[in-house]
Amino acid sequence: MRDGRIGGRHARRQPGRVSFSSLTLADFLAASRRLAVLTGAGCSTRSGIPDYRSPGGAWTKHKPIFYSAFVRSADVRRFYWARSFRGWPRFDAARPNAAHRALAELESDGRVHQLITQNVDDLHQEAGSRAVVQLHGRNRVVVCLDCRAESPRVEMQSRLGELNFDWLARAPILDADEADFAPDGDANVAQEIVGAFRVPECRRCGGVLKPAVVFFGESVPPEKVAYAMRRIDEADALLVVGSSLTVWSGFRFVKRAHERGLPIAIVNIGPTRGDELATIKIERECGDALADAITPIRRVAVAASPAG
Repeated sequence: MRDGRIGGRHARRQPGRVSFSSLTLADFLAASRRLAVLTGAGCSTRSGIPDYRSPGGAWTKHKPIFYSAFVRSADVRRFYWARSFRGWPRFDAARPNAAHRALAELESDGRVHQLITQNVDDLHQEAGSRAVVQLHGRNRVVVCLDCRAESPRVEMQSRLGELNFDWLARAPILDADEADFAPDGDANVAQEIVGAFRVPECRRCGGVLKPAVVFFGESVPPEKVAYAMRRIDEADALLVVGSSLTVWSGFRFVKRAHERGLPIAIVNIGPTRGDELATIKIERECGDALADAITPIRRVAVAASPAG
């Protein structure tokens, strides 16, 4: 429900727990002291980074490049880096929004045990969150597939610009302000114009460079999954923010929380794969919903402080 209350199949009584039939998101957050948070692309849309699956999302404009194709083909890598070069300025300009700031405030208040994100934009850390696991990696880092050396993505942008100065002069279509781009900074570029695009090699070994993110068709590192699962097991509730939970990468944590009997809140516009498992479902923009929900918690904290 849009007012933050929900009943029906989402309201359930668990042994030793209160009834959630009239629970608000504020109630849910106030009751937790070891909250696990799972965030998806919808958490960053207000920052200017689109999601994949909503109407008008990235998948309606172009399909992502798969890991196997990137590794096999130099042509695919040229196509990827040309699109990434175009989309990077807008991605790099993104800043935390109200959702990121609210989650950071909950952590500083001692309520967030672990934040698990499917996003690669680093906006949670920029907002002040520290207990963060980035399941799909970081788009602000580039890694060599051969020697595993890492370098800043901004350095890769500079190298791409230097190598392709002449190519860019012949391709005025590459206007970053008009780019349709994806949550990892990948943008639309006509495939027929990338043939002469040049991609730098690793400075250390001459190997293939790739953004330090999990591509489609690539697996999340098992050690990250195991750590995140342990943190779910230690939590007393799970909050999902801005994820459709369509892929197993995120849904597995909701399933685990449900199996352990944890209350689950989902904040997302549109249906999610986890709706049937949710204790409470809020269909509002993430930043608005979280900002409203933490207001009463903030008031209590201020009143309880010595200065209050």
